[in-house]
Amino acid sequence: MKYAVISAAIILAGAAHAAPAPVEDVAGGSSDDRVARLERIVKAKQQTEFAMQQRLEALQQEVLDLRGLSEQQSYQIEQMLQRQRQLYEDIANISSKPAAAVSRPSSNSATAASSTLGETASYEQAVNLVLKEKKYEAAIPAFAQFIESYPDSSYAPNANYWLGQLLYNKSEFVGATKAFTTVVDKFKDSGKRGESLVKLGMISEKTGDKAKAKAYYQKVVKEYANSAAARIAQQQLSAL
Repeated sequence: MKYAVISAAIILAGAAHAAPAPVEDVAGGSSDDRVARLERIVKAKQQTEFAMQQRLEALQQEVLDLRGLSEQQSYQIEQMLQRQRQLYEDIANISSKPAAAVSRPSSNSATAASSTLGETASYEQAVNLVLKEKKYEAAIPAFAQFIESYPDSSYAPNANYWLGQLLYNKSEFVGATKAFTTVVDKFKDSGKRGESLVKLGMISEKTGDKAKAKAYYQKVVKEYANSAAARIAQQQLSAL
């Protein structure tokens, strides 16, 4: 993941050198000509900066998608190991009891197993809507339903982050802020907390509160030094 972020920085640096704003001689000509040339220079500079910002956000999204794919694979492996452990326990129980004493699982045990399976399956379904099917609109209610059903799940911080990211991409900043703030305030040990703080900073920038954005970025740099989130936060600080 470190190399993905470094690659993004190199690409953006290359873009800055490859597409500089045009240089014009603004000293000659009439006042109207000089003003017109100045306006063209300013406009070209703004277009270049806007294009660079778009590329940066696109690269950041690619990094997030790669992290999501890695995260999904980790959950699948974790679930497989959990089922394997359960199978070993069942075999051990059967082996240690007489055949006549073997009983069917209690309704409570069956309900608990069903609940665990439902939680994992619900989360994986929502993630697959993003990563595999690219159905971003459908993923929003899927993550929202998961969070409502399993607010304290081990997947809850990631689900809130995914929901915030999907809403952020649609410029629905109120809902995105709520989701990212949940990660920051409720799941302080989550690996998504630093990235959520970065997103809250970006939302503050887009809504015109640069002072608040700066505070978020500085918090990331201080609390998550040398992380990918801190590098992005530092880039955003430099651009303020």
